[in-house]
Amino acid sequence: MAKAIPEWFRNAVFYEIYPQSFRDSNGDGIGDFGGIIEKLDYVKSLGVDGIWLNPCFDSPFQDAGYDVRDYRRTAPRYGTNADLERLIAEVHERGMRILLDLVPGHTSLEHPWFKSAVSRTKTRYDNYYVFTDGPDPDQDGYPFISGYGERDGFYMTNYFYSQPALNYGFSDPKPECPWQMDFRDERLKPLREEIRKVMKFYLDAGCDGFRVDMAFSLIKGKAGRDEALKELWLDWSSWMKSEYPEAVLVAEGGRPDLAFDCGFDSDFLLSWGSPKRANRAMFRAEAYEYYTNRLKPDTPRSFFSRESSGNSRDFMDEVEALLAHDGGEARFSIVTGNHDVTRLCRNRDANDLKVAFAFIFTMPGRPFLYYGDEIGMRYLEKAGNVEGSYGRGGGRSPMQWERGNKAGFSDADPEKFYIMPDPDPERPCVADQENDRDSLLNFTRRLIELRHAHPALGAEGKLRRIVSEYADAPLVYERELHDERFLVALNPAAKAAALEIALPGEGAPEQLVGVGEVSVTRKLGTTSVAMSGVSAGVFRL
Repeated sequence: MAKAIPEWFRNAVFYEIYPQSFRDSNGDGIGDFGGIIEKLDYVKSLGVDGIWLNPCFDSPFQDAGYDVRDYRRTAPRYGTNADLERLIAEVHERGMRILLDLVPGHTSLEHPWFKSAVSRTKTRYDNYYVFTDGPDPDQDGYPFISGYGERDGFYMTNYFYSQPALNYGFSDPKPECPWQMDFRDERLKPLREEIRKVMKFYLDAGCDGFRVDMAFSLIKGKAGRDEALKELWLDWSSWMKSEYPEAVLVAEGGRPDLAFDCGFDSDFLLSWGSPKRANRAMFRAEAYEYYTNRLKPDTPRSFFSRESSGNSRDFMDEVEALLAHDGGEARFSIVTGNHDVTRLCRNRDANDLKVAFAFIFTMPGRPFLYYGDEIGMRYLEKAGNVEGSYGRGGGRSPMQWERGNKAGFSDADPEKFYIMPDPDPERPCVADQENDRDSLLNFTRRLIELRHAHPALGAEGKLRRIVSEYADAPLVYERELHDERFLVALNPAAKAAALEIALPGEGAPEQLVGVGEVSVTRKLGTTSVAMSGVSAGVFRL
């Protein structure tokens, strides 16, 4: 049974920091804990309540730190464990919280557990990973690597070859595949206990919870898998909520309904987790478009584009279904982007982003703002493959603090930077936008401030879609809580729009924030909305 959401998390807004690329404090071209501490006042100025820090554990960095070599040691490139504890303390001193990235689904090939498990000698770690029994011709369609190490068997991977899958068992083990262990098998419990100890280690160090990588990949199988995942995660989440009641778990699963039943406090609405990818085509089409910038003829189109050829109905249908499933608690998070996808700015300008942000920051749930999105950082098409980034590297470039060839990121020569900086001298930067009231940065701040000032616009406010023949674009909805009501009108399309909706009341409501020209007039029970192309407005009713 899902536990109550901690009060601090209920209406929180988060900022994702990719540590390699945020700020380098020691001149080696790679971001670090010291650099993050230097910029915490800036993060606080955005109005966010918490930080999600991407993996900071010791790693050979074949997948940018998502291949963990030692769960209890921080990567030397970022600093020591003591430096991480100082970062956590500095975050708390500013009234914010911090989530670490927990990677429980796989380790690095260099992790001592795997080195022991792949040896010829029997060890206590033999069942920590998924191995076939010898060179098994029946691998049941799972990805395996053969011919590695001394062990007479192949190991399963979770993503890259360098990430052997940890073994939490199968929901439906097949008799003809004896290497598939039942998820309740007693021999698997030591691994579960190891992960619990890792969580305790960092919770005791002061972190406020975890974003969980590939949260629903842990148990393999098909039949009964959701129920098995619930049993696994409720074991951990119930323990954590009992021992650390203020700590939270955020899933990377794309299944907020399942996450709720597993005891997670939130889950990301991600395109690759949806059984209907069209539901998630509000901002990007789908994974294919992330990497190629081309669309197949049958690919769902983006709603938040100047063509606005996608639809908002499927997405809003899904949100309403999730709210009903969670009893109105909105245990989901809508993100501006993250380290795995192209920047939202790709093929959009600042006004396009403002319209999209007006949506993200007035919807239920807990928004996550990816570093640099608040200034409109661009996706770098030619970033290349850096530590396993492949098509993702263009969204991981150094944070642009100021002008100049080093962008205020590091004192090192740009050729030594972790990823190439944006070469355009006109690239957006914090310094240029700080004192420009109309900048994307300050627009983002106003939206977050508005969300905090009016709980109706936050996680708990009721959401009511305004239904009319204009079901796709523009999108109009109400948010309501207690005695406050707000109307949000969004037109991402390049062409102007006018519509009439059934909304009682008289006169023109107060506009609190907006982009472009939006007018709302109420008369005799009918409300007229007129919107210029690429516009948005939030109105108090």
